[in-house]
Amino acid sequence: MSMSNSDKSEKKYKGIRRRKWGKWVSEIRVPGTQDRLWLGSYSTPEAAAVAHDTALYCLRGASSSLDNFNFPLMLPASSRIGMSPRSVQRVSSDAGMAIDAQFLASSSSDNVEKVDQNGKGSWLDDQ
Repeated sequence: MSMSNSDKSEKKYKGIRRRKWGKWVSEIRVPGTQDRLWLGSYSTPEAAAVAHDTALYCLRGASSSLDNFNFPLMLPASSRIGMSPRSVQRVSSDAGMAIDAQFLASSSSDNVEKVDQNGKGSWLDDQ
């Protein structure tokens, strides 16, 4: 199965993929097993990538090269090596959701009502 040029250019982060309907998802294999650990579904590829990085660090720790991480400096303080898979799933999901929340907060500030000198409001998106 070959990837089209648009698929290759779209996938720039490790450990994530995009669903047909636009959501970004992430999962990772648990070391020593055939099990996959579902890390969540996100609005942005960056959120899915941070969730993957967090799980990678918690599950593989120092054995992972920094080259394997998408955002090595964004690991949450709550991530620790040697956590149970369920705890890894929770911490990773929380990290990804926090990134999505930041994105939503920044995009909603783009929709703030602008008030002109006459006191009339107009939406920035309408201009």
